[in-house]
Amino acid sequence: MGKVIISLAPVSAADTRVIPEEVAAETVQAEALGAAMVHLHVRDRTGKLTPDVADFAETICLIRKGSNLILQASSGGISEMNIEQRCAPLFKCPSVEMTSLNGGSTNLGDAVYANSLPDVRYCAELAAEKRIVPEYEVFEIGMIHSICEIAAQVEVARPMLINTVFGHRGTMPATIDALVHFRHFVPKDALWGVTHFGRRGFDFLAAAIGMGADLVRIGFEDSKFLDPERRAENNLQLVDKLAALIRAMDREIATPDEARRMLNVQPKP
Repeated sequence: MGKVIISLAPVSAADTRVIPEEVAAETVQAEALGAAMVHLHVRDRTGKLTPDVADFAETICLIRKGSNLILQASSGGISEMNIEQRCAPLFKCPSVEMTSLNGGSTNLGDAVYANSLPDVRYCAELAAEKRIVPEYEVFEIGMIHSICEIAAQVEVARPMLINTVFGHRGTMPATIDALVHFRHFVPKDALWGVTHFGRRGFDFLAAAIGMGADLVRIGFEDSKFLDPERRAENNLQLVDKLAALIRAMDREIATPDEARRMLNVQPKP
């Protein structure tokens, strides 16, 4: 098994204070603990999703100045924005190296997360045009088939990276049995990973790491729990615990440049 990429998603959807200097300062520190990538939505300073990339651009500029982390912009999130607005950072932020590309529509709790196939294709084509590597976020097994069809028609970067998202109410349960079943549908030539969404323990992540996951995403966007009883005070505690778990399982952690080589990410200014 190869090295594990730690991706940090530091901002919770519930946060109402998202200040570029604060987000960047904590994210930069995470690199020394093992993070290789940062995943950020385009939010204003109150935490609201927005097509205005001003605060997002300031945040990633500060992160780039202080670290070598891979910069990943989300093209998702439940909002009233259309796909062009959701993809604003791919147009307007030339330092963005990756984007999360959602594989289809699904229920997330009481909300419907709409990602039509034309929207998925639009984002894939834009990523290919801008030399941005997609991370396909997949909530159901059928989405793997859909993104493989699109990837066969669009000149997206290879290898594909499929990030499997478990545990939202209305989607796949975050059980080891579901993870084993899902893993069988990931193409043999693709890389794959999991998120820490909704977890209070690290057993699910440990199972994925043991099964050969290439990427694990952690951070306040997904869960603030260190264990069933304790909330983390900051994102650094979560990254540190995940890094210790990876090493304890005799796997190595990828540096940002090693992650770029694994994902065929082309460095940008």
